[in-house]
Amino acid sequence: MALIEDGIDPVASSTEAEMGSRIREFRGTRKLSLRDLAARAGISAGFLSQLERGQVNASVGTLRRLAEELGVKLPDLFGDHHAGGARILRRADRPEIHVDDLSAKYLLSQKPLMNLEVYSAEFAPGGSAGAAYVHGDAQEVLIVVKGTLVLELDGKKHELNAGDSAEYRTSIPHTVHNLGDSPAELLWIVSPPTA
Repeated sequence: MALIEDGIDPVASSTEAEMGSRIREFRGTRKLSLRDLAARAGISAGFLSQLERGQVNASVGTLRRLAEELGVKLPDLFGDHHAGGARILRRADRPEIHVDDLSAKYLLSQKPLMNLEVYSAEFAPGGSAGAAYVHGDAQEVLIVVKGTLVLELDGKKHELNAGDSAEYRTSIPHTVHNLGDSPAELLWIVSPPTA
């Protein structure tokens, strides 16, 4: 595949410099080398280095490929936040992962996922996370915030009340059920991210 490079602009604006800095920060959080990201995006490492230093302009197509490889959306490269800064997610803006009509699961950690992923879940009476499943081989911590839940872990059932927690590998089949009469909430923390 031929490398695609864009034109050099010796007088790059501060916008390009800030965007280049964000690309470098996102690349750092993903622990990607300059060469790795450049190869994935179909550009040269030299061009990416110049882009990160704000010395060149990139086409929209190149920026889209970079954003895709970094696990972010194109506007994130132009946003007013940096990869290492605080990222606020309002409850109403949480992305929902549909499970069923009695359960709701929300991703709280924002992309690009760095060292961990965090989920919040709400279970109406009778709700569950579905059949036991595995995902990757990471460390997962489950914390019951409200109510009582049954953690099914490798076929064994453990009743957990508000304030209780459990820690296990995501490679072990697991799920949770709300067998009680009142709603329940929990947090899942997974490291490293498996999504």
